[in-house]
Amino acid sequence: MEKQPTTNATVEAAQLDAARDEFVTQWGAIGNAWGINRTMAQIHALLMITPNALTTDEVMEELKISRGNAHTNLRELVGWGLVRSVVRKGERKEYFEAEKDVWKMFCIIVRERKRREIRPAINVLKDCIDRADGLKSAEARAFTAQTKALCDFMEMADGVLSKVVRSERSTIVPWALKFLK
Repeated sequence: MEKQPTTNATVEAAQLDAARDEFVTQWGAIGNAWGINRTMAQIHALLMITPNALTTDEVMEELKISRGNAHTNLRELVGWGLVRSVVRKGERKEYFEAEKDVWKMFCIIVRERKRREIRPAINVLKDCIDRADGLKSAEARAFTAQTKALCDFMEMADGVLSKVVRSERSTIVPWALKFLK
């Protein structure tokens, strides 16, 4: 059997595959650091960089994960709004594609983080404040003052994030860049 010569296209394809694999792996690690399931982040990364929608089977094969793991994490990504299900005429299989617009993706993540994390934290703080408000001891007053300060800060952050996700990218990015100079 004669050995096939290595072409520039073959070398380039191998380099691209290695870069894609590294991106998926590292996005998984970053997601894990942000409190997101590593596999969910890897599926998100794969769908972000894949030009065409993929089936659950294709995701499973690419990432070497079980059907249950793929299915659960795809559903969670759809629930977040980062991935959408695509139906193709005449096909029985369900396909999935990720939001590719980085600004939209950022806004989706911020909205979901607000809903899942910031708003519940504010509610807990308000409940704690209500429970301790009116207590007379120095310890209770200090607790109430600290939780009110934290609640005020979280509500301010919630308001800022709400304005950011409602704004147009073209107006918020130049404004934000002024603070970085």
